Amino acid sequence: MVLAALLLAVVVLGSGCLLPAVESQSGIPTSNTLTIFGSSPLTLDPAISQDADSHSYIVQIFSGLVTLDQNMEVIPDVAQSWTVETTARGTAYTFHLRPGVKFHDGRAVTAADFKYSLERACQPETGSPTAPTYLNDIVGVREVLDGQTQTISGVEALDAATLRITIDQPKAYFLAKMTYPVAFVVDKTNVESEDDWWRQPNGTGPFSLARWTPDDLLLLERNDLYYGDAASVSYVAFVLAGAPMQMYENGDVDVVGVSIWDLERAMDEDNPLNDELLMFPELSLTYFGFNTQAAPFDDPRVRQAFCLAVDKDRVVSQVLKDSVGAASGILPPGMPGFNAALDPLDYDLAQARALLAECGYGPDRSLPPITFNVPGSGGYVPTSMTAVLYQWSQDLSDFGVDIDIRQIDSDAYFYRLDEEKDDVFFYGWVADYADPQDFLEILFGSDSANNVGHYSSSAADALLAQAAVEPDAEQRLALYRQVEQIMVNEAVCLPLWFGQNYILVNPRVAGYALSPLGVPLLTKVSVT
Repeated sequence: MVLAALLLAVVVLGSGCLLPAVESQSGIPTSNTLTIFGSSPLTLDPAISQDADSHSYIVQIFSGLVTLDQNMEVIPDVAQSWTVETTARGTAYTFHLRPGVKFHDGRAVTAADFKYSLERACQPETGSPTAPTYLNDIVGVREVLDGQTQTISGVEALDAATLRITIDQPKAYFLAKMTYPVAFVVDKTNVESEDDWWRQPNGTGPFSLARWTPDDLLLLERNDLYYGDAASVSYVAFVLAGAPMQMYENGDVDVVGVSIWDLERAMDEDNPLNDELLMFPELSLTYFGFNTQAAPFDDPRVRQAFCLAVDKDRVVSQVLKDSVGAASGILPPGMPGFNAALDPLDYDLAQARALLAECGYGPDRSLPPITFNVPGSGGYVPTSMTAVLYQWSQDLSDFGVDIDIRQIDSDAYFYRLDEEKDDVFFYGWVADYADPQDFLEILFGSDSANNVGHYSSSAADALLAQAAVEPDAEQRLALYRQVEQIMVNEAVCLPLWFGQNYILVNPRVAGYALSPLGVPLLTKVSVT
């Protein structure tokens, strides 16, 4: 999923949620409530969402057949078990739903609800940006996506408690894909009630939406009908506006992310904040992508040169204060298949200049003007990004490097980037599941909807196809390591850094944690 996005929230009043009689002046319940400084979601529609901010709320309100545990292993969720068999059509998964699962309004969840949800996600009119990526292994999905039919032939509700899903070939990552929100169950009556039904979602997750006020507050309430372990807190209040650190130090919020401007004092062992600082590694990559379909970045040598001309260690150390790890490749540490022996395109300005000269650029032939895309408005660009652009413009100036920055509104950046991209673009990706396919194929496979730079390599695609069906786990990871090396050699992108989350948590809060996906695990939290 993409790292983050912003949206001007809309007023929402949740259905079926009894707000407490006692509230603070801000409208936040005063008893058994966890308060977090958060970001507004773009959407709460599981079929539409593809950004980390939206996902953080969606996974609390909705649920799917399977989920990931804290070790990133696939475990049962609404489906209590499943069997796998080979049929004439492909590999069939038969899911057996656990009894007693209900929507927030009390209606029982059936296999037909999952069939509806999957088919609705694939309908062209739904406009899901993620269904072509995460549901495409299911037999019949492509026909629905293309508008040929409204029914996914590979999805069958055998009875109220049994769902069969047939995929085209055995794939080790299929169940992990089904943990993505686009595969979550939604209520048909709720969805068809109005266009913006997700402002009053009737989900199945551990929390329901109680209130959503524009740029102010998003309030979740514990779902007492939840089929899993009930949350310890009654409410989780996300404050969506204000000065986060000031609010934390004043006791107005319990949990806040630490910005780069406040990290130094939070890391200071003599500062009282240090005792409240938690660090959570994140399976994420921040990078600059290249438009490989247009000059000058259609030439891999130019892409290589621009990668070699960036001293990432300097940016990470001097600008980001070593809060993240410089990225040599695409797969982050902790991801299966991570290759510590990868041969990277490390900083080598002399080699960068030689490659550009080899391409015919120099005093007599300048590179064409380059436009860099970044989310935002008003002209502000993070220093970490301008530091990279500065190195290019200064160290490659005699090759005519001229960089213009074009901002795309933050509220739609990742949703519009593919059609609006220029030459180079900022991108960030957080793992959806712990499998290298989620980075290498989803981001850079020739046919992937998330391949914004439209990189294409027949050699990489062949290895990706082989890895998808390879039954031996070690051999499969070895294939992905080969793919990553090809992509690094061809400079599919400029990898910048791998993520790390720094969170301040009030001592009255116990059990707060972020998953490696950057998602808060709210059901385990308690407050005193």
